[in-house]
Amino acid sequence: MQSNRIMKYNLSEITEVIRNRRSIAPEKFSSRKVHREQVELMLNNALWAPTHGLTQPWRFKVFMGDGVGRIRQFVPELYKSITPAEKFSAAKYERMALRLEKSSVVIAVCMERDPTGKIDETEEVEAVACAIQNMMLTATAYGLGTFWSTPKLLNHEEAHRFFDLKTGDRCLGLIYVGYPEGENPIQHRRPLEYVAQWIDSKD
Repeated sequence: MQSNRIMKYNLSEITEVIRNRRSIAPEKFSSRKVHREQVELMLNNALWAPTHGLTQPWRFKVFMGDGVGRIRQFVPELYKSITPAEKFSAAKYERMALRLEKSSVVIAVCMERDPTGKIDETEEVEAVACAIQNMMLTATAYGLGTFWSTPKLLNHEEAHRFFDLKTGDRCLGLIYVGYPEGENPIQHRRPLEYVAQWIDSKD
């Protein structure tokens, strides 16, 4: 009799990819370039994230090659222009510029609302977040590093114009992509018993 635990896919490899995914700061990227075909697979896998009502709210603005220069000029300067002098941080400005300079690819992941409004915005945000996870896992399988950045300036009207967003749409983050230098950092998670409650009776 066949075991009901025979796996359809290689579960150990899937688990390894999930557990090896890391947020790699772009400062730690090498100069090795990411290929368009790699990015295309990241995005094609993102399309298969769960989406309530099949609204598929994700939209991607991909900056690579000379295009990276456009966003590298825009983001730090927007931060500088909208930040009051007393709150401006030169270190933050330089870090923004460096991260964009070190990244082979930058993907602005945006959310386009369903025009009927039948799906709650929270569910649309969750769908885009799942798409981002698919992207990052695919990048991990390639040996790429990714970093999901969500600066508040993405909510500014100037950013909306830059990314050509319509009313009600949002940019939910910038995904920096590159080849990491060195080994992935070691991380730990709390054991399952700290975060899971099992309810298996009627009481």
